[in-house]
Amino acid sequence: MFIQNALKVKNNIWRYALGILIIFIFNQLGFIPFIYSVVQKVGFEAAVISFSNPSNMMTVLENSNLTFFYLLLSFFIGFIGFLIVIKFLHNQSLKSVTTSRESTDFKRIFTSFLTISAIILLNLLFSIYLNPDEYVFQFNLDDFLILFIIAIIFIPIQTSLEEYVFRGYIMQGLGVFVKNRWFPLILTSLGFGLLHLSNPEIDKIGNIIIIHYIVTGLFLGIITLMDEGLELALGFHAGNNLLIALLVTADWTVFQTSSIFKYIGEPDVMYQTFFSLAIIYPVLLLYFSKKYQWTNWKEKLFGKIS
Repeated sequence: MFIQNALKVKNNIWRYALGILIIFIFNQLGFIPFIYSVVQKVGFEAAVISFSNPSNMMTVLENSNLTFFYLLLSFFIGFIGFLIVIKFLHNQSLKSVTTSRESTDFKRIFTSFLTISAIILLNLLFSIYLNPDEYVFQFNLDDFLILFIIAIIFIPIQTSLEEYVFRGYIMQGLGVFVKNRWFPLILTSLGFGLLHLSNPEIDKIGNIIIIHYIVTGLFLGIITLMDEGLELALGFHAGNNLLIALLVTADWTVFQTSSIFKYIGEPDVMYQTFFSLAIIYPVLLLYFSKKYQWTNWKEKLFGKIS
């Protein structure tokens, strides 16, 4: 059982508190090159002003690929911190934070990756067909190739770190501490949503968009508990972020990239949240449950840990 993997390692609650702190420090250390570059370009005072506004922060270097690289670099450093934490603080293998299976099921990862990638692509094409004036074709081969290389290497690291920390590390640690499944499911979903409070789209759309992130965290938590592993969540998150980074950007999003299209319309948060909450996530839950023959939902989502 996935959460019970933590019963086999050093699982004192103070270790998890310290581990989260260490991972956070490593992640913040990863921002130093970005901060240094911004200060070098605009000076200290202007840099402080830029960092106080997430939207300005994303454009101050005037090179979207360089900014994108710097932002993802922090997750690479954070992932190193995560590996150090599980090895030396918990004496735990990466596999046991990944799955309850004998080995990581990469077929599950790719299935989830391809499924959400197809959904995002079809949704984008449908949106462009309905509202062509809201999209600008901005494809530049040289810039896109650089973006592609950065994205294909670093986005899976970024999304994997978030999944390992929330649906893996914290989910397991809280589960063995409180001896149930529902509390870590709810808390990690809320934490995942609040993690995105600093995203630039909050300034444009408002805090209501946090509902979308919380629901996404809940969906990823459910598929992790039902499938007894992170594989589906890892594939979903990587596919979602990679396709969005490569296909479409906007002036108010966290991923301001040299993508193929740029969205210049006004965001429709109600459509985005409803589309995910009422259509995509339920359909994916049904699809995965049939494909992987999930049973005993009540026990896997609300049962006790022993």
